[in-house]
Amino acid sequence: MTAPSSFCLLLGALGIFALGRFAEGQSRTLIFTKGNTIRNCSCPADIRDCDYSLANLMCSCKSVLPLAMEQTSYHGHLTIWFTDISTLGHLLKFTLVQDLKLSLCGSNTFPTKYLAVCGLKRLHINTEAKHPSGEQSILIHNGREGSSLYKGWQTRVFISLLDVALFNRDSSLKSYSIDDISSLTGDFPDFSYFITFPVPNNRSYLVTVIY
Repeated sequence: MTAPSSFCLLLGALGIFALGRFAEGQSRTLIFTKGNTIRNCSCPADIRDCDYSLANLMCSCKSVLPLAMEQTSYHGHLTIWFTDISTLGHLLKFTLVQDLKLSLCGSNTFPTKYLAVCGLKRLHINTEAKHPSGEQSILIHNGREGSSLYKGWQTRVFISLLDVALFNRDSSLKSYSIDDISSLTGDFPDFSYFITFPVPNNRSYLVTVIY
């Protein structure tokens, strides 16, 4: 869980993000855990899910201590390989990303728990280790909504709540959205982590629950 000041910094910095602070490149970002460290990689192409050796061979990777991971933004596609929810929650923690792929590298079973992602446009998941149905994806916002996503961030915030119990099932991804939310703590009293953040009241929120 990030400190309150980090969340405020994220919201305030999105105007800078919209102006292209994070230049879009050809590489794809891959993050995975190995031992007690986190590997942050820049890859020239997609890497077969959970193939750690291939990732270390084909990608430019650096090790980052968990405590050194900072809340950040990703312009383009982000892939995360994970084995446990605590690590995944640490990596996401209100991260801003439009196109996200989550690959479960193991057969762990998870209880219902929600993780929050800002600005999510499309989600891909892969649970092939548990269910051989392969990758699934779901479009959270259409192209027209996506084109105005960052322009309107100062007055409208897009938040996706991801139920990690979906990794236990082989059923299709589903979602529902609630628009024009004026108070996250008031309209979502069961999501206690919203209370931790000093969320401004002068913004409108579109909250999408993915399950």
